[in-house]
Amino acid sequence: EVQLVESGGGSVPSGGSLRLSCTASGGTFDDSDLGWYRQAPGHECEMVSTLNKHGRTHYADSVKGRFSISHDNAKNAMYLQMNSLKPEDTAMYYCAADWTGLINYPGNCPGGFGDWGQGTQVTVSS
Repeated sequence: EVQLVESGGGSVPSGGSLRLSCTASGGTFDDSDLGWYRQAPGHECEMVSTLNKHGRTHYADSVKGRFSISHDNAKNAMYLQMNSLKPEDTAMYYCAADWTGLINYPGNCPGGFGDWGQGTQVTVSS
């Protein structure tokens, strides 16, 4: 099992930017599908963005045009660049790496398909 650690969360005003990072230890991201998910208090877990091993990206409608997923194999890391942040983006953000091909399985959340980090909090004030 690969251990994932997120970083880069914080508190920003509406319209601000953050870049989340996720680093892996005990393994690499080779041949994996990658993803970022979020969960706000009182809300269900939501897929934010995924990047499959072929380089295809997928974004939730709510973040299209504002967020961008990427990875750096040399650093064994993946990133989520978040621009034009809104208060509704406030949530705990989790990264995931999956080798089963099921990272986009409906309802996939921490503890589901793939290896998951512990999360990093993003708070956007209005």
